[in-house]
Amino acid sequence: MSAAKATSLQQALDAVEALPLEEQQTLVELIQHRLAEQRRDEIARNALDTLQAVREGRARYGSVEDLERDLISK
Repeated sequence: MSAAKATSLQQALDAVEALPLEEQQTLVELIQHRLAEQRRDEIARNALDTLQAVREGRARYGSVEDLERDLISK
């Protein structure tokens, strides 16, 4: 982590610690919720990319054994 990021993170932590305990807990819950939303969005984007790859014939599917055979044959 760069010094600038470390300083910025420390400033954020200092600001959070200055809040009352109940507001700190609310902030933690809000951050967890937003992180979950971001992860869901990422999963949805990956799913759309995968569907597009299947439509374009760039994706293949099969068993683990199929994957192993494919990797060995290249």
